[in-house]
Amino acid sequence: MAIQEFPDQEVPGGAPAVNKPRAAVVRDALGVGVAVGLSGFAFGVTAAGSGVSTLQACVLSLLVFTGASQFALVGALAAGGNPFTAAAGAFFLGTRNAFYGLRLSQLLALPKGVRPFAAHWVIDETTAVALAQPDRKSARLGFTVTGLSLYVLWNLTTLLGALGAEAIGDTDAWGLDAAGPAVFLALLAPMLKTATERAVAALALVLGLGLLPVLPAGVPVLIAALAAPLILWLKGRRS
Repeated sequence: MAIQEFPDQEVPGGAPAVNKPRAAVVRDALGVGVAVGLSGFAFGVTAAGSGVSTLQACVLSLLVFTGASQFALVGALAAGGNPFTAAAGAFFLGTRNAFYGLRLSQLLALPKGVRPFAAHWVIDETTAVALAQPDRKSARLGFTVTGLSLYVLWNLTTLLGALGAEAIGDTDAWGLDAAGPAVFLALLAPMLKTATERAVAALALVLGLGLLPVLPAGVPVLIAALAAPLILWLKGRRS
């Protein structure tokens, strides 16, 4: 039975829903939204250090709104990469959100008029919060609160980070050029729970850093994306 056929008070597996207070859903969603939203400071600083103007950084956060892609784009530009190559890398990283959308469209079952706007908030954090809820109403609430708080904070801190970086001048001298990668790794590390996930991350790191000196900026990150299918292929052969 398709997920959209289940009543609002059932788990997306058909089992009776476990009631979860709305306050608990809001608390959890705000915790994720605020924690991740504050990392927009790092993006603003990184963008300014990469030669991206404050206006351009803010437009990226408003319209792109997916941290990994934004960091990949400004990182490739900072390394002197071709803008088209940098954009390709950012686009490739962002395609995972399309697969999240397929899952969330069934789980949330939002009205058609709302879906184009909700699609802009389909990212790692909103997906994780929505899928963690026991019923459709809680999933909708968690998705909305996470998306709204994260979107507002991410854009606000992007602006403040970019303005602050411009005010202090050379971000490299302060070591702020490493802020973006550091935040990204800090967000990624807790998600690596299985041996396969850790192997993919390790191989991607080796490929990305190993090819960095010999390939144009932006290309190593594209090649590093091959780590996942390679590890899965090796795991399949072992099985």
